[in-house]
Amino acid sequence: MERIIFHIDVNNAFLSWTAVDLLNQGYKYDIRSSYAVIGGDPKARRGIVLAKSNPCKKLGIYTSMTLYEAKKKCPILKVYQPNYKFYKDMSNKLFQLLNKYTPDIEIASIDECYLDYGKVKNLYGDEYQFALKLQKEIYETLKFTVNIGIANNKLCAKMASDFSKPNKIHTLYNNEIKTKMYPLPINELFMIGKKTSEKLINLGIKTIGDLANFPYDKLYPYFKNQTNFLINQAKGIDDSPVDSEENIPKGISNEITLERDIDNKENLYSYLMSLSDMVGIRLRKQKKYAYVICVILKDNYFKRKSHQRKLVNATNVTNEIYKIAKDILNEMWCDEKIRLIGIRLDKLVDSVNYQGSLFDKSKENEDKVDIVIDKLNQKYGNKTIIKASLKNKF
Repeated sequence: MERIIFHIDVNNAFLSWTAVDLLNQGYKYDIRSSYAVIGGDPKARRGIVLAKSNPCKKLGIYTSMTLYEAKKKCPILKVYQPNYKFYKDMSNKLFQLLNKYTPDIEIASIDECYLDYGKVKNLYGDEYQFALKLQKEIYETLKFTVNIGIANNKLCAKMASDFSKPNKIHTLYNNEIKTKMYPLPINELFMIGKKTSEKLINLGIKTIGDLANFPYDKLYPYFKNQTNFLINQAKGIDDSPVDSEENIPKGISNEITLERDIDNKENLYSYLMSLSDMVGIRLRKQKKYAYVICVILKDNYFKRKSHQRKLVNATNVTNEIYKIAKDILNEMWCDEKIRLIGIRLDKLVDSVNYQGSLFDKSKENEDKVDIVIDKLNQKYGNKTIIKASLKNKF
């Protein structure tokens, strides 16, 4: 069976959904064609542009610009408050519409998802024609437009959906990667942030193709354990499955909304340690082990993304959860400003059989230490014994 993946992305979601909400309330015009932005209270930490109309974009107003600066560029600018309850409702309606055709849908964020079309192609026919049908149905039913990327994996589907907007369908099949993806500037590669792309450009890597063909041994001194990930991204290699929420076993998770946005991954490590401790305690209390560790991030535009790793040996050891979560964060880091971070443990089991030499005495000792600390804290209070790495954090 041929693997065919859709990436479906709502065009300018917050502004489009606010426009739909206002029109439903009897508004006389569509704010998508006016000088309008979605933004929070200028006196609060959300006093920035979260979404802008195309007329605003032409004036140089961009997402994350302060509302004060935006109004200087456009004195007649109208600012509309975000309505997250309505956004969630519209998001749910979109995913329910898609679910009519297949349960194999992975929700990537409130306004985007992946759909495994290869499994249902025999039912609905040619993927491009089906994408056209979807676009039409979404607009006629929900009154907003979407971009759809079609490819043989999730990475390329995501890249394709971003080629040009709005209301477009693009393909990026394996045989199109060199012609469509390689010529793109390096900063357009998915999950490559500003600082990473600047570092690559300084090495003479200006396009995605440059990175795909760059020698591994020359790149490794600069990016260490991220090197393989970077090169695979540039080559369009991605074997990750489309994981529908319905198929994900109920796990254990904890999230922290940060007091301020953090744009330095090193500053997030201590939060990861705290979260690892939280989920580890809950896991051990249930006497379970986790085979999947997932790191969750939400940026300052409220875009949510996650990245997971499947383990050879399930674990419930705090330090091991933290080390893996730290590696995952390093892999998914895009130099963005983060307002929420979380860890989720999935595929929980009651016991674990370790593979040979992978289970050493130090892991066994860590497991026992964690259990002793849990028991003491449960008996005498949560702060009786605390790891040095967590001191003064919470």
